[in-house]
Amino acid sequence: MKRILYLHAGAELYGADKVLLELIKGLDKEEFEAHVILPNDGVLVEALRQVGAKVSVLDYPILRRKYFNPKGIVDYIRSYNFFAKQIALYAQEHSINVVHNNTAAVLEGIYLKRKLKLPLIWHVHEIIVKPKAISDFINMLMGRYADKIVTVSQAVDNHIKQSRFIKDSQVEVIYNGVDNAVYYPMDASSIREKFDIKQDALVIGMIGRVNAIKGQNDFIEAVEPLLEKNEQAVAFLAGGVFSGEEWRLEELDKRIASSSVVSQIHRIDYYDKTSELYNMFDIFVLPSIKPDSLPTVVLEAMACSKPVVGYNNGGIAEMVVDGKSGFLVKPNRPQELSNAISLLLDSSEKREKLGRVGNQRQKELFSLDSYIKNFSELYRRKLRKNKNDD
Repeated sequence: MKRILYLHAGAELYGADKVLLELIKGLDKEEFEAHVILPNDGVLVEALRQVGAKVSVLDYPILRRKYFNPKGIVDYIRSYNFFAKQIALYAQEHSINVVHNNTAAVLEGIYLKRKLKLPLIWHVHEIIVKPKAISDFINMLMGRYADKIVTVSQAVDNHIKQSRFIKDSQVEVIYNGVDNAVYYPMDASSIREKFDIKQDALVIGMIGRVNAIKGQNDFIEAVEPLLEKNEQAVAFLAGGVFSGEEWRLEELDKRIASSSVVSQIHRIDYYDKTSELYNMFDIFVLPSIKPDSLPTVVLEAMACSKPVVGYNNGGIAEMVVDGKSGFLVKPNRPQELSNAISLLLDSSEKREKLGRVGNQRQKELFSLDSYIKNFSELYRRKLRKNKNDD
């Protein structure tokens, strides 16, 4: 039995959280034992325990903007030193064989690599462009300490390979997968009733954490003229915020309240049965205003046979084929986004056709089976190499 220790940046159930859960759920329990240490409590803790993981919560620091100042740096170093030692003790007590850092923003895996000589897999879900000093710093650390850097898309791969600190041979792309037993086309009439949306309404939907990247304001700007022209059309947004960023929700709610079509815009916080939401939508939109690595929500929408409209930014272009399974427009142009959504609003035939193509593409390229198989093989390779090095 080989023991993998996963370090992660939170305990919600958004993109990176879900793919971690699916990986651990799918691993061969006869071969691998999953240990997870999370920096806070949340819905992910119990979800991981349900699939057989051994989960602990330690308040270790995650590299976030609050540390990007002189006092923050001192606080981070003090906290890092304290908790990294505790994580190392855990790794020794539980005979951990491999460390899997599930985000660029967790650096504690380095301590385990240096002190315990454990193989370190660094799983990168983010495209960090700014601040450049932080991007360079993380790339330097990955280049120096990671035995393998796994990126979730070619877009992330291309981005980090631009760094002089990282060797091409260190990097491997493993696409995330979606569970088609959870995400599949289903009747959504009862879900529409639940959210008080008419059965004949045309629903333009967006799911995503409310942050500086996902582009909720661009979404509203793009759909407003369409809702004004079509009383049957409805916009629906779902997603919460990181703790401490509740002001983002307040700003978004103010923006919606000031809209001329406020009665046609629905917003809810985090909702755990997202497959219900995708099936309630007629069109899925993700206007990430900065490069998004491989947004899981897009794969989930494709699995539910929904056409996708988004900004051509980051990994989305590896998922959505423009004009075949959805539409991609130039980033940060809400008017072009609006035009693309309009093409689908006007044609149920086009929506169904593009949705079918997207569904097929997801099953072929982004299956859960291939995702789990690729990581299992990577663990085996690293364990063999580590044994030979000993």
